[in-house]
Amino acid sequence: MNITLEKRTADSVRTYFEKANRPEIKQVLPQKAKTVEEALADYEQTLLPDAQSFGQTVYVDGKYVGDVWCYCIDMDDEPNCMLSFCIFEVEYWNKGIATTAVKKFIQSICALYHVKTIGAFTFAHNQASIKVLEKNGFVVMEEFEDDGMLSQYLQLEC
Repeated sequence: MNITLEKRTADSVRTYFEKANRPEIKQVLPQKAKTVEEALADYEQTLLPDAQSFGQTVYVDGKYVGDVWCYCIDMDDEPNCMLSFCIFEVEYWNKGIATTAVKKFIQSICALYHVKTIGAFTFAHNQASIKVLEKNGFVVMEEFEDDGMLSQYLQLEC
C-alpha cells in the first residue's frame, strides 16, 4: 500500500466536503464549514502568504481517501498549531493509513513551520483517532465536555 500526501486543490476541497458530510464521518469529526462555499473560502485562505493553516490530501495507491491539515499556526502560542485528519473512505479505516499519513504530515509541518508543539482535539469515543495520535507521540493532556460531548485534548512535543 503506497500512502502519499498531495497538494490540496479546489476540486479536492469539493470532494472532501461531500464525503466528510456523510453521517458516519460527522459522528466522529465535526465540520466547521456548513457549505461547500465556506469550505472553498477556507481553502482560499490557506493560499495566502500569511496563511495560518496548511493541509494536504491523502492518497492510497493513487486513490484520494482523506485529508490531513493543521490550523491556528502561531509560533508565539502553545501549541504552535492544531492538527486534524480524516480518512473519509470508510473501507480504508483501521488499516494504518491515518497513522502513516499523520506521521508524514507532522514531518512536513515541522520542516515547513518549525513547530515545537502540536495539539489535537477529538471526541473521547473516537478511539481510532486517539490511537492514531498516540502512535504518533501525542499524549492526552485533558478530558472535558463540550456541547454535551466528552472530548479529549492531546499534544505532541516535537
